[in-house]
Amino acid sequence: MDQAQEKSDGGGGVPAWVMTFADLMTLLMCFFVLLLAFSEMDVLKFKQLSGSMKNAFGVQAEIEVKSIPKGTSVVTREFSPGRPDPTALKQVKQFTIDSNQNTLDLLDRKSKEVEETQKHAKRLRLALQEEIANGSVAVETEGMKVIIRILEKASFESGQADVRPAFAPVLLKIGSMIDTNSGEITVSGHTDNIPIYNERFRSNWDLSTSRAVSVTHELLKTASADEGRFMVTGHADTRPRADNDSAENRAKNRRVDISIIRGGDIDDVTEQSVDAPVVSKLTIGVANDE
Repeated sequence: MDQAQEKSDGGGGVPAWVMTFADLMTLLMCFFVLLLAFSEMDVLKFKQLSGSMKNAFGVQAEIEVKSIPKGTSVVTREFSPGRPDPTALKQVKQFTIDSNQNTLDLLDRKSKEVEETQKHAKRLRLALQEEIANGSVAVETEGMKVIIRILEKASFESGQADVRPAFAPVLLKIGSMIDTNSGEITVSGHTDNIPIYNERFRSNWDLSTSRAVSVTHELLKTASADEGRFMVTGHADTRPRADNDSAENRAKNRRVDISIIRGGDIDDVTEQSVDAPVVSKLTIGVANDE
């Protein structure tokens, strides 16, 4: 009776096909693991996907890559806190600060000023091409600054601070091209390292400053810029362009530099971008229960 009942039950244990099924599943798992190991992530498509998700979820502020995250969740990290104001349209509006807007405006302003500086220098070179050709004047640019270098050989007598009458028209021409768009105008005198001492000049400091003052007086006769924008300095032999080891190099150091800065209010714009950031509105589609 027991033997017949055991035969009818088919015996104990799992069916024989289970082992084959388990081997097949193990092989499939190994196959997909190998596929994953050999796969490569498309960074461009990943960035496009993340950007689409960011726009879809309505991220309200631009977060710099170098900024420290303020939370661990997406909502805390991407949304800045603000005071929601109820409106008649049953929407919640939040005021946010775009920290990058003024910075971008400032960079765009600086690039335009640099371009204007290059144009201003080009106009000066065309007007002074004869003086540049004979080596009495040179025009250079440094960022938003135009530098006009006036060498001694054509503008001053040796050891004197009075502008030569023949060179005065050149300074009048330069002064007429200093417009109201210019910022600070610095006129600086320079000498070589040979000391000077006479009844009029006690040292090269006196000589360099007196030459800068003489040039400034000539520029003010035709310059349309306000006198408050001019600054006169004398550097003696402290800022040479070349080593004072030969007569040629010493001649390069005896000069008067006229530095014209374009966009003098750039610093004011910088302070404004820090102290008074741009405030913008963000409308979030949340209904107001009131």
